[in-house]
Amino acid sequence: MKLDEVCNKNDEMYTPPYAVKPILEFLKPNSFIWMPFDTDESWFKKCFLAAGHEVGNNHIFDGHDFFELTPPRGIDYIISNPPYSKKNEVFERLFKLDIPFAMLVGVVGLFESKHRFNLFKNNKFEILYFDKRINFMDDMNATKTTKSPPFSSAYLCHNILPEQIMFRELNKPKLGAIL
Repeated sequence: MKLDEVCNKNDEMYTPPYAVKPILEFLKPNSFIWMPFDTDESWFKKCFLAAGHEVGNNHIFDGHDFFELTPPRGIDYIISNPPYSKKNEVFERLFKLDIPFAMLVGVVGLFESKHRFNLFKNNKFEILYFDKRINFMDDMNATKTTKSPPFSSAYLCHNILPEQIMFRELNKPKLGAIL
């Protein structure tokens, strides 16, 4: 069984604010950011608004399918934590749209399928890699993150970072707290 098939049931994991903050330093002020995999409760939305950005978000739970939506006019970036089981399709569409993007993804097997290998080989991309694993939340109303996952995560970007590979330290709160 493929890793993508095993993780299909785990597609809906929520990103804590400490994992959103590192991408902020690379965004131009007062940007318009589209988050095609986020609800109104998303920490992406809350952090971007707090930093002075304009945001638009959609989620499949609300009947908005990323693969059928036309991106809002005037967006500067597409940023989110996409469904793991759809990463091939997500990256194909993002590269075709050719709008700067940053997707927070697990790095295990990221380049290991022939399809993704060729996709990344043939498109310009950057990676923002962290010193620690991100503890995602399985409930948006949670006051704590889940236990440490068995994989590292990184932002895979297109036309956002100034260098192809960059490293940042995560400022994780103690004991799994989200703030």
